[in-house]
Amino acid sequence: MKFRTLALGTLAACTIAGLASPAVAAPTTTDSDRAPILVGHRGAAGVAPENTLAAIKAGSQSGADFVEIDVQLSSDGVPFIFHDDTPARTTNVAEVFPDRGKDPITSFSWSELQRLDAGSYFSTDFAGEKIPHFDAVAETLTGNTGVFIEIKSPAKSPGVEQIVAEALANDPEWRKLEQRGKIEVLGFDAASNKRFAELAPEVPLQQLTGSVPSASVLADYAIYADSFGTSYRTLDAAGAARVKDAGLGLGVYTVNSTRAADAALELGVERITGDFPQQLDRHLDGKKVFPSNNGIVISDAVNDVPGNDLQPETGEHVVLANTGNRTIDVSGYVLRDAANNILRIGEGFKLTPGAELRVFSGPGTNGAEAFYLGGDVAVLNNGGDALGLWDAKGRLLDTFAN
Repeated sequence: MKFRTLALGTLAACTIAGLASPAVAAPTTTDSDRAPILVGHRGAAGVAPENTLAAIKAGSQSGADFVEIDVQLSSDGVPFIFHDDTPARTTNVAEVFPDRGKDPITSFSWSELQRLDAGSYFSTDFAGEKIPHFDAVAETLTGNTGVFIEIKSPAKSPGVEQIVAEALANDPEWRKLEQRGKIEVLGFDAASNKRFAELAPEVPLQQLTGSVPSASVLADYAIYADSFGTSYRTLDAAGAARVKDAGLGLGVYTVNSTRAADAALELGVERITGDFPQQLDRHLDGKKVFPSNNGIVISDAVNDVPGNDLQPETGEHVVLANTGNRTIDVSGYVLRDAANNILRIGEGFKLTPGAELRVFSGPGTNGAEAFYLGGDVAVLNNGGDALGLWDAKGRLLDTFAN
């Protein structure tokens, strides 16, 4: 793997402007040799149930430099790892607490959270995965992996900044990581980030927003933050320049295709966060990204069609293509988006070399070139989505983002 230049423990002591500081880069490493810091999103959310120990372990073993997690507080003050504001999408709350699916996740006590299954939504292979305690993350890491700790919805977890800061200072496992420069705290809430910066000024801090703000706003961020992160979809050259001019490091989320990664690198991005860190790592190392690929790839996705996205025959869809030289039976192949919506291809669909199959989430008439799932809920985000493709045996074949 190429040398990745980010000694996070030094960030609070130096200005980040293209990561040119000798305190960060090895003396023999040139700018052209540097690869970005690679971060596994919610562990490795593309291949395991997000924010579970299984995902954190997968991200830690993927070749990523860091895994990213989301921390919130239970109703009785226990720090736990979870992304959403409610438990409905990624747990079996409908079975365990039938009337509480839309309740804030922070309204559950720690003992109640431990009754939920946070793995089965992704796959039966992960049945029984629990919502992890914050401290369990540090104990699960392997090798030299660090942690990006996102403080999630801090207004719903009063005091979470203090609890995280105290854990990093006092818990032996967290303290060891922090002292090795393997911790960064981040969040979208500027007031929360400022509070954390006051509590733990020695810990590198990243301000997140959905797009790059004005130079004056970035200058305010630079007072308390070391770096800035945003969506790769909204980042352009002018925005990247504003971030660097403010003396902030630059990161992007959530990068789930090699094309998106390359575009981010061209803009001078120093951190790349994605759901498929192993595949991004292989790409950065110049290796074959999908060794199991048999020629079937995601060639396109039509997320937003004129009129209703689920209109019969011509609604939203994903396009698969056979780029190989033999006919492939794609029966049972699975497309999964970033929100874990699953499109499973039915029986009897074969793609000859050069052929395409359009996979529609809505209704229509099946044919040799089109398969309709007949769903009544739109799946693909109109503003862009990320998809993974698995064969019938569960092997990851391709990823795609638009």
